[in-house]
Amino acid sequence: MEILCYSDSYLRECKSKVQDLNDHGVILDQTVFYPGGGGQPSDHGKLLWEKNEYLVKGLKRIDGQIVHLIDGDKPEINSEVLSIIDWNKRYKLMRTHTALHILCGVIWRDYSASVTGGDMKPLSGRMDFELKEMSVDFSKEVEEKINAEVSEKRDIKVYQLPREEAFQIPDLIRTKINLLPEGIKYVRIVDIEGLDLQADGGTHVNNTSEVGYIKMIGHESKGKSNKRLRIGVE
Repeated sequence: MEILCYSDSYLRECKSKVQDLNDHGVILDQTVFYPGGGGQPSDHGKLLWEKNEYLVKGLKRIDGQIVHLIDGDKPEINSEVLSIIDWNKRYKLMRTHTALHILCGVIWRDYSASVTGGDMKPLSGRMDFELKEMSVDFSKEVEEKINAEVSEKRDIKVYQLPREEAFQIPDLIRTKINLLPEGIKYVRIVDIEGLDLQADGGTHVNNTSEVGYIKMIGHESKGKSNKRLRIGVE
């Protein structure tokens, strides 16, 4: 299956062919939906076929295939459908995901801390870092720094590199453990120019100015050298 959002996060719909059906939903030849992964949830939306509308409540990998989850009736195999994402949700997630990369870039640049975990919802998210200590003013300090990067209006580029070439880039993998499967031959790169360059599979905005204001809404200790930072996007 070709996943079109990997090359164009702003694509909202596409024509797809139904390749197969199962008890969970529909398998398409190509999709505009983000399938989920890396802490970013899958898209919601709908499929249109003839006069019928089928609500897609998410995507899931089942038996090696990406399934568009649909309850009840489904379009016929070999039919052509119009796939449409819930753009409002997608764009909020794009802004949130980029906000988390800005946070990650600042923490790596200024505090040399690796990522130990992360998760997101539309307009809110959290990241865990290998930080031993946080000062009283740490949260305010970080909020000022990340919003300065938003104001810089940095362009964001997405491209792919052969695995061996990609891994020659210093600090490409920011997680404490390299989570990329051995079988991946090409690595998708998300580059916030002048701030952050990482291997990543999610959807992002084209410029940091689209993110909006990033507010630090909480931080907590998850262990001796593990600190959790929570953000909200306004």
